[in-house]
Amino acid sequence: MSWSGLSIKSLMGCVFLFVFAACSKNSSAPNPVPNPPTIGIDSNINYGDSVFFLSNQSIDVIASPLKPGNGSYSSFPEGLDIDAATGDINVSKSETGLKYRVYFVPTGGSDTLSTVVLISGINFLDGFYLLNSADSIARPVYNAVQNNTIPGLNSGSLFDESSKCNSNGCAVSVVNGEINLAETVRNGVFGTTPTNNDRHEFDLDYRINDKSQKAFNTIRIKLYYFETMSDVTQEVYDIISSREGAIIDSHNPLFYIAPITAVNSRSAVNGAVGRSVKPRPPCIFIVSR
Repeated sequence: MSWSGLSIKSLMGCVFLFVFAACSKNSSAPNPVPNPPTIGIDSNINYGDSVFFLSNQSIDVIASPLKPGNGSYSSFPEGLDIDAATGDINVSKSETGLKYRVYFVPTGGSDTLSTVVLISGINFLDGFYLLNSADSIARPVYNAVQNNTIPGLNSGSLFDESSKCNSNGCAVSVVNGEINLAETVRNGVFGTTPTNNDRHEFDLDYRINDKSQKAFNTIRIKLYYFETMSDVTQEVYDIISSREGAIIDSHNPLFYIAPITAVNSRSAVNGAVGRSVKPRPPCIFIVSR
């Protein structure tokens, strides 16, 4: 049967079974959502747009539902500043560069409604980055789509504005935000003789010449170093596992099926019920050989 031949009721049943099978038995539902969300059914939640930008104005940017209802609002993953009672989203205080699924449970109702919103900015995908004879590069992802071109390159966009990265050895291109990991290692971030499981955090300040009008933005990144894959600790695999589902697929916000890859912060089910996931800071695991 084609997808178009499936009724909404049948599709909801299929999605529920898929999500239920993917979730851990010992997970707890994200408060204040008391029922498993009907993921993929976007109804009665409308913010007037799906992409929101920071602003250079001194007041916070607030996005509100066009028709707010009585009930409880929540979101997935962590990082969206949302009022549980009104559904108001404080864009200025939310983690940027991520897509979020917003849930709404009407008072006295049993259905969970949802929609997806994006807070504009850049992100770096968690994963293993292998150094080789050529320099290894960690590339920023703009607005949650890997193939997106960052607006304003060589025309107003600027990265590492405060030089908090480059002045401390983390080699970031001020033109496009790419992190040269091999040069970062050569710069001595992990010492003259790097040791396994050494880690450092950096704040990457940037401005993008898009609808934000070059508003100041920042993302904290965390770099780890390991000599070989056999030196990678269980803690690292636990971090990656705990973040599965944090990156909502841009082309299909229902779910994204993919094998484990070198960069594996994309999971089998995005927004899986019952898990609280914190995708920031992005963790970049550098493996020398």
